[in-house]
Amino acid sequence: MKETSTVWPVAVTGLGMITPGGGDAATTWQTVCDGASTTAVDPALAHLPVRLSCRVSAPLARPVMLRKGIRNLDPVTRFGLNAADEALSDAGLDPAQWPADRVAVIAGTGAGGSQTVTEGHQVLAAQGPGAVSPYHHPASLINMTAAFLSLYFGARGPSLTVSTACASGADAIGLAQDLLATDRCDIALVCGAEAGITPMAVAGFAQIRALSTHPEPHLASRPFDRQRDGFVIAEGAAALVLERPQDATARDAHIHALLLAHASTTDAHHATAPHPDAHGAEKALRQALQRAGLTPADITHVNAHGTSTRANDRIEAGLLTRLFPHHPAITSTKGALGHALGAAGAIEAALTALTLEKQQIPATSGTREVDPACDIDLVTHAPRPHQGTYAVSNSFGFGGHNSVLVLAAP
Repeated sequence: MKETSTVWPVAVTGLGMITPGGGDAATTWQTVCDGASTTAVDPALAHLPVRLSCRVSAPLARPVMLRKGIRNLDPVTRFGLNAADEALSDAGLDPAQWPADRVAVIAGTGAGGSQTVTEGHQVLAAQGPGAVSPYHHPASLINMTAAFLSLYFGARGPSLTVSTACASGADAIGLAQDLLATDRCDIALVCGAEAGITPMAVAGFAQIRALSTHPEPHLASRPFDRQRDGFVIAEGAAALVLERPQDATARDAHIHALLLAHASTTDAHHATAPHPDAHGAEKALRQALQRAGLTPADITHVNAHGTSTRANDRIEAGLLTRLFPHHPAITSTKGALGHALGAAGAIEAALTALTLEKQQIPATSGTREVDPACDIDLVTHAPRPHQGTYAVSNSFGFGGHNSVLVLAAP
């Protein structure tokens, strides 16, 4: 018997993305469905032991990018603004006309303005304190993506930032649902953004052997593959507009998907390694399903965290097999887009919404032979038609953060 839902569902009425796969949601979706890897040798990392990344190459061309002061912002905030502008347009919302006091902004990011911090240290060391930009703090502080989203779009409700490493984007979506459910807002603009491809970040991940060193870039990110050897660092942003279903229906908004429930737990096990038995992740999955009023058997698709690291993929696959013995179709879009750290959860939630809307599951790019130790039904080589109603999106992060979203077809 299904459990009674304890969280009100919310409608996803707007989607926007800027990723290594493209400058908008449609292009990113097509790239992922095509199975095209965006990994390339990065000239900016030439002096490091790992030189692979997934960079955003599309221009940031949304109208908000023409606003005064944009050029002084860190790329993380520029990515967020571009994605949010698309999401608001997709939702049919005009910030000049909305009830600004009832609009919340929630951003998720792991590092904030890390490129500004990197450049600021270089300027300070080379030229002294007098050369440090007065825009350093507005560009670098971790809250500033949410702050500038509120500023440029005129949202005067709660403006909050979630930072739970690679679970940040998903946790931001979950917090937005809570704000809507408790009547703290009527519209929630959620954005997961990251621009963390810096020499220090890459060197740090390389030191713990988390990054792929595969000589062929298009095979470097290969989630759940027998020969996987690490993730590829990426950047980008995704934005989602969330509303109560009745409000969306009242204004005749298009609904991409419904967010039924969210759950977040912590392993309290290790600073970087997941719990070997996935106890925290399993609790998050079970709590999210219970809040959604579903059983594991109802889930027909999982967008896995699927980082392409040896331990993480094995542990997650074991969890999915244990909780979903009926073997739902699984994909990891990190194979195509790399791992965008704090933005990954939002990007993957947006892609899961599109999967449910379009009834098609993208294949896992890069994966050639599924590890026999990962007994899962991984979609590989080509997209697969999906005739299902309910899906799960997993996001797990350093610090033992576990975040699970449950979505439904509109």
